[in-house]
Amino acid sequence: MIHHTEGKHCCDNDNQYNDISSKCSCCCEIYTDDTHNHHNHDNSLQRWLLVGVSFLLLLLGLWFNYQSMDFFKGYIKFIWFIVAYLVVATPVLINTFKEFLNRDFFNEFSLMSLATIGAFCIGEYPEAVGVMLFYTVGEIFQEMAINSAKSSIKSLLDIRPNKALVKRNGVFVEDNPRNVQIGEIVQVRVGDKVPLDGIMLNDKSSFNTAAITGESVPKTIHKGQRVLAGMINMDYVSEIEVDKLYEDSSLAKILYLTQNAISRKAKAELFIRKFARVYTPVVFVLALIITFLPGLFVDNYLLSEWLYRGLVFLVISCPCALVISVPLGYFSGIGLASKNGILFKGANYLETLTNITHIAFDKTGTLTKGTFSVKFIESLTLPDDEFIALVAEMEKHSNHPIAKAIVDFAKTKEIAFKGNLEGIKEIAGHGLEAYVNDKRVLVGNCKLLKDNNISFSSAIEDIVETKILVSIGEVFAGYIIIADELRQESSNLIKMLKEMGNIKTLMLSGDNDTIAQKVGKEIKIDIAYGNLLPEDKVEFIEKLKSDKNNVLAYVGDGINDSPALALSDIGIAIGSLSSQAAIEVADMVIQTDDITSIATAIKIAKSTQSIVIQNIALALGIKVVIMLLGAFGYASMWLAVFADVGVALLAILNSVRLIFKKI
Repeated sequence: MIHHTEGKHCCDNDNQYNDISSKCSCCCEIYTDDTHNHHNHDNSLQRWLLVGVSFLLLLLGLWFNYQSMDFFKGYIKFIWFIVAYLVVATPVLINTFKEFLNRDFFNEFSLMSLATIGAFCIGEYPEAVGVMLFYTVGEIFQEMAINSAKSSIKSLLDIRPNKALVKRNGVFVEDNPRNVQIGEIVQVRVGDKVPLDGIMLNDKSSFNTAAITGESVPKTIHKGQRVLAGMINMDYVSEIEVDKLYEDSSLAKILYLTQNAISRKAKAELFIRKFARVYTPVVFVLALIITFLPGLFVDNYLLSEWLYRGLVFLVISCPCALVISVPLGYFSGIGLASKNGILFKGANYLETLTNITHIAFDKTGTLTKGTFSVKFIESLTLPDDEFIALVAEMEKHSNHPIAKAIVDFAKTKEIAFKGNLEGIKEIAGHGLEAYVNDKRVLVGNCKLLKDNNISFSSAIEDIVETKILVSIGEVFAGYIIIADELRQESSNLIKMLKEMGNIKTLMLSGDNDTIAQKVGKEIKIDIAYGNLLPEDKVEFIEKLKSDKNNVLAYVGDGINDSPALALSDIGIAIGSLSSQAAIEVADMVIQTDDITSIATAIKIAKSTQSIVIQNIALALGIKVVIMLLGAFGYASMWLAVFADVGVALLAILNSVRLIFKKI
């Protein structure tokens, strides 16, 4: 019952991130302007009042008619019902006229107008009013359903900060977040929203991230870590150094992606819209055939009787329920996903996800945390604390991630080196050299010690994980094992995917193949591959996609994953960890650190598909039955209108319940 305009976008926005004020799709509209929302609310009240007036006039008219009152005859009766009719029919008649001017002759407006005017022509005044009255009621309910379905998406817009306290000339002044530049410092008071992405300058504070990630538990962010726009400060007044402009912030892009998602139609939705364009003129022709063809071979043919049947056929054949319920189903799916911290860039990706046969994962930063940590220490000549303190003191002179992991470990344990290092130098690709009490200390890989004729057990070389070997005074002194920590959720996700059916899991890693195989075995992934360059991953994906029966999802987080994300049928980025390049090319973004959200996304996609199929079957099934009954004279116009509105409401309620579904 909501009009669909082909090829028209009423609020396309050239500057997609700077002014995310509104976005329309052909079936559902998202208005974020407060004035417009207020206008919508007032408009709904006005329409309900008009429906109430029309309904009251209809009831009184039926009562007068039933009582056979003398005054209620002829022109009085006609005028009474025409007033009741025009109260609700005027917007529909105006839209019919406008569409006629645009040469669109076959739509729900013209269908309802023709059916009700025809009913007036044959003297069925109450039924004509009833058709338009309940059509209007159904339309209002549909608008309410759409508002309900988009509420979770609109809630995202409520988190847009509208002010920032910026440090200028030593004083914090209020300004619009759009005017804040990279490198400036903003202050976020307790209870305030973070206006822009940036780096935490204070020691720590807790932030409510629910609106961004869907996580209900506050997150503690420490000095040097990233804070995202839209988070709410919970603990201490914090200062943040801005590292992204407003239009480039995570929040601005999340809002854009969510609002824009509905414009990318799923195949089922595109089919229904094409079907409706053909279906509507066909039912017009069938109504004409039902009305006039029987005159050629039916004895005692009465035009008014067969015209009534044709009009009943027109009323029940209105495609509104079918056309609105399918996109509303996908819209509800997108809304449910956003409530769970999952962003789909289009309804078509919801549909694709239900057909996934293979899911390929990057390893580092996706299945693992992407951060190195100390796993094991073996000291042969010094106490462990002294051993770690010495190695950490040397590693301070390197900016390698492994060196940082050892330094951080020593800080966490509050271990400090008490001696003096002299002559420290880096040996490129191998490690570090220094002197302590005139003894040479080497810290590095196996090759460094071998090149300096330091002997150590061959078993150490067989260790799969990254290892740092240490020698003191030309004697092997011990080693430290460094490893990328596996995510706790990785095993759970693989288990959940296996329980879903025929989904094959793969790991495509640029890391050492031995490490890749060890991780793959630990989380029970089907197949693991290591030593892959970005171009190797692309080649592997192209090979998989050469089989048209395969539908591939790829999960990654880094810039090097961008080609694979773009090439796969559906690219999935872990948003809170991913590079901007990965988020840009991905089709779906998980906003939380919990990668089991991928399984949640598949469940949502399948629930959405189920709702859409139910709506199509419901709308077509009931309509076909009532259309046949009407054609053979067994259905009245009252039954037709109740069936039409009833089917629409059932389909709407079926779609909207998806929003409240627990996944």
